[in-house]
Amino acid sequence: MPLNPTLAAITDRIRKRSEGARADYLDRMAAAAQGGPRRAHLSCGNQAHAYAAMGADQDRLVQSPAPNLGIITAYNDMLSAHQPFETYPAMIRDTARANGGTAQVAGGVPAMCDGVTQGQTGMELSLFSRDVIALAAGVGLSHNTFDAALFLGVCDKIVPGLVIAAATFGYLPAIFLPAGPMPSGLPNDEKAAVRNKFATGEVDRAALMAAEMASYHSAGTCTFYGTANSNQMLMEFMGLHLPGASFVNPNTPLREALTRAGTERALQITALGNDYRPAAAILDEKAFVNGIVGLMATGGSTNLVLHLPAMARAAGVILDLQDFDEISAIVPLMAKVYPNGLADVNHFHAAGGLGLMIAQLLDAGLLHEDVRTVAGDGLHHYTREPRLEGGKLTFVEGPRRSENEKIIRPAADPFQSSGGLKLLKGNLGEAIIKTSAVAPERRIIEAPARVFHDQESVKNAFKAGEFTGDTIVVVRFQGPKSNGMPELHGLTPTLSVLQDRGLKIALVTDGRMSGASGKVPAAIHLSPEAAAGGPLAHVADGDILRLDAEAGTLENLTAGFIDRPAVTADLTGNGTGVGRELFSAFRAAVGPAKTGAAVVV
Repeated sequence: MPLNPTLAAITDRIRKRSEGARADYLDRMAAAAQGGPRRAHLSCGNQAHAYAAMGADQDRLVQSPAPNLGIITAYNDMLSAHQPFETYPAMIRDTARANGGTAQVAGGVPAMCDGVTQGQTGMELSLFSRDVIALAAGVGLSHNTFDAALFLGVCDKIVPGLVIAAATFGYLPAIFLPAGPMPSGLPNDEKAAVRNKFATGEVDRAALMAAEMASYHSAGTCTFYGTANSNQMLMEFMGLHLPGASFVNPNTPLREALTRAGTERALQITALGNDYRPAAAILDEKAFVNGIVGLMATGGSTNLVLHLPAMARAAGVILDLQDFDEISAIVPLMAKVYPNGLADVNHFHAAGGLGLMIAQLLDAGLLHEDVRTVAGDGLHHYTREPRLEGGKLTFVEGPRRSENEKIIRPAADPFQSSGGLKLLKGNLGEAIIKTSAVAPERRIIEAPARVFHDQESVKNAFKAGEFTGDTIVVVRFQGPKSNGMPELHGLTPTLSVLQDRGLKIALVTDGRMSGASGKVPAAIHLSPEAAAGGPLAHVADGDILRLDAEAGTLENLTAGFIDRPAVTADLTGNGTGVGRELFSAFRAAVGPAKTGAAVVV
């Protein structure tokens, strides 16, 4: 199928917009690659330090031109998704050794869990952790002893930070090795129902705790389709995973076989062999467009609208919000995974998963086939799926029909004709909204504003019974300059209850909400943010706001609102406690949400 002409035009626009930055980037990568294998540049003293603890591998490192793999690991055993990585380095070293190579842990990067920090002070460090991860990975790879890099990471900020690092060291091949989702536990809709009952006082904290523990119950990624699993989708659509690797459960024979195969593949694609595949060649404008297509077709997390521009800029590719809006308009929503549906990612994988969706989208002309990937040339490699046959890993043709059309539907007969992400513009600035789980009759709301400066104040107003009519809840001073842009996920039960009572409710914020906002219309990532003097700082209680997700507008209809003095919030409390002191330079230097809220790129 020929490439969709609109998708081709968007890609060409990105290419032209990025021409100078991309050329500079590729020149830098070519210069770095020209010097040949990295270890050749080290002195004897340098090498002795690098190999001192390598035991039996020392001679091979010193005397052999065989490739040496650098492992960047986000392992810790507080994140369920990252706990399985504890055993990966030994497995990778063993596999590399068996295939004539070597491997070393180049460094560890932090990996925080947004599930632990939701509604807590630590969430104010969450977005900035992406930039810290990129920096930490850069420090690890700066030892310059590696011929390829293996990245071990799954969750919210971890994969984007690692991709920024992989692009920065783009003369090295890079393969991402996932850990997979935990087996299914308490269904997500049942967990959400208990949260709503707790918000209204119908059940006690013991019932809430029991539901949460039954949902998040073992090693692996959380099973809802949030940012972590959206990241895994992205790595397949962009060609940085092995095909079918994303949603294989941890600690299974197939999971181990894929980890070993990823290691073998990394050895094969270094500059020492005949199939050199540096990350810079994979991370081009077509790969990022394919990633955005995947985001829209699967109904993935809005957090990736922050992360993708930052990742792309590290590779000299310039994305803007209009690209997301226009791609969303032509890409059908083919999947219903919680919070957009009842299924979890294990059900999604069983119904045909990413391989089926990639095959369908290629057939519809909605993906670039002519891309380089770690698996080979062409995205068609990702329509195949891994199998163990006689204990050996093979890749076979993946499914071409959905096993459950309540979870995955064909591109020609989707759940809805667009991806559900919309750019909102107006006199309040630019924001995005995810509508894939929002009922059509709720996508336009005109109502008085109630203005708050933190999510706890919204909850207190709810408990006090102050929401009695249609309301657009404004939560400002939640952008990256204010407090690091924490997710306002804790508002979901409150806003959902109000909506269930028959009120028309929406959220407008310069903060984040992520895809977990679900059925409540939420205009998020509003730029410029209030702390940067954006129009949101001029909004007052009672102003009539209009959010129109169909027309793509966000307006304050109150005449003269912008002529009021801008409100300033006392942000002194945002600068200390739980490590926030360390991030004052980040809050001062961070860019706007519409370009990725980034510090290091």
